[in-house]
Order: sequence, then C-alpha cells, then structure tokens
Amino acid sequence: MTRRQILAAVAASVPPLWARKTIQKSQLSAITDEIGKTAADAIAFARQYGLQWVELRTLPETRKEYASLSEPELKAAAVSLKNAGLKVSFLNTSMLKFGWPGTEPVRRRAETPEARVKRLASEQARWDRRGEDLRKAINAAHIFGVNKVRIFTGSRVAEPKPVYPRIADELGEAALTAGKEKIHLLIENEGSCNIATSQELADMMKLLPSRWVGINWDPQNAVAHKEAPWPDGYRVLPIKRVLNVQVKAKGIMPSSSEKLDWKSIMQALGKDGYTGCIGLETHIFDGTLIEAAHISIKEMLRIAGEL
Repeated sequence: MTRRQILAAVAASVPPLWARKTIQKSQLSAITDEIGKTAADAIAFARQYGLQWVELRTLPETRKEYASLSEPELKAAAVSLKNAGLKVSFLNTSMLKFGWPGTEPVRRRAETPEARVKRLASEQARWDRRGEDLRKAINAAHIFGVNKVRIFTGSRVAEPKPVYPRIADELGEAALTAGKEKIHLLIENEGSCNIATSQELADMMKLLPSRWVGINWDPQNAVAHKEAPWPDGYRVLPIKRVLNVQVKAKGIMPSSSEKLDWKSIMQALGKDGYTGCIGLETHIFDGTLIEAAHISIKEMLRIAGEL
C-alpha cells in the first residue's frame, strides 16, 4: 500500500465526531431562572460558560411562567436570546401539576375546611382552562423555536396506579393537539405527582404510544421515592423516548452528600445514542443558588469534557 492509501485507511477506521456516541459539551443547558436573578444575568451566565442552549420556565424578575406571557413579551424575550446566540432546548410549564378533580392527593399538612374549599375551587379552575393553557404553551414554544414542552400528571394520590388510565387518556388527548403543531409533550417524573420514578415513567409510556409524548428525566426526583436512579432507574427507561434530561445541583456538586454518578449516567446516555440536552436545574434554597449554579455547570462541563 502507498502512504496515501494507509492514511486513508486509518482515517476511515476513525468515526467522525458527529458519529461518536458521546455526550458533548454542546448538549448542556440550564434553566434560566436558577442561574441568574434577571433574564440578563441568565444570558450572561450562559455566555460565560459557552452554552448554546437554555431551558425556560419563569422570568427571574417576576416568577411568571414564560408560557403565560403575552405575545409581545414572548417575542421580546425570544429576540434577546437570539441576539445572545442562545437557543431554547426545553420549555418548562406547570401544566397539570395540581390535584385533578375527583382525586384526593396526599397532603403533607393538615388542611382546614376553608382551605380545602379554596384549594378545590382553584384546582377546578386550572382543570377547566387546561386546553387554553396548552394552546398558550404551544404558541410560546413556536415563538422560541422549541418543540419540547413539559407537562405533569396531577398531584400524587396514595395509590397512583388506578389513576394511570385517566392520566393516559388526558395526556393522549393533549398529545393530539400538540402533535398537530409538531410539539412534543414531555412528562417529568416529579416527586409530588403521580409519575415520580423512572419505573413509573416506563409504565406510563406503555399506555401512551404517541410519538408526541416523551420523557423529561430528572433522576434526582426519584430518590425520595426510594428508587436508585442509577443504574436501576436508568435501566428501566425506554431511552428512545427520553427527550430531555435535568440535573439538580445537589446531584452533581462535588461537596454534596446526595451526589449521583453523573459521569456514568452521561456515558450511558451517550452510548445509547441520546441526542437531546442535559439541563441544569440548580434548585438550591439556602441562599446560595447562583453560587451553586456556577459550581454545578463547571462540574457538568468537566464531566462532559472527560467523556
């Protein structure tokens, strides 16, 4: 063989970067309301660490959900992100994160009769406007150029499984609307909701075959329900339906006693061909939120750089 033929053979044996099954730094994202006190601060944070993506949930200044903002407000926010060179990987909403009429969610605290009447009225009102909320979320997603929207499964009842068929029916109907708009609805495993663990996500996906329903996997949320998110929880996930992943600061900060093996998790995601984003949800409430965000994103970047 000539030297040129040998070099060509070697080059052909090495897969191009885009073909390697490895999580890239370019897949990292962060929820803006937990990386800065203002939207401008959040943009500066993202640019400081070279992020290409951000997740949206609420405006840091007002705590109003992006999905509830007026169209002029949404368009102004979209322009700010675009001008900063940032894209939106995921739109977090609180859709259906409340007690559904006809269910009796588990209450952590005693409730007075008056408080119960008020709560039930509020939950009924949210239930009645769920279609409108979905349409607003879809519109917001279109403005931000994102096709993944978070949705929940109702406040957790003592025995969630009997409620699964109702959840599947409700989310199936929502998916019909979202699918027409090319929007994926991602169920998050949230500790306070009827789907809280990886196993519960897997069970629900079997009832929801629609391509427009996927998973927002937050392994830290499953810990409170006695599930080991790695490797046990990961192994049961229908990984092809995981379209977004979230990282809690307490799960990745080196000093945390609740740290998860994120290097192994990222390695597995890469090996399994995961192409979505991995977003930081800092979620620290002791006054060190922004400090924790900086520590966490540095650790995420470090791990991704070592894969």
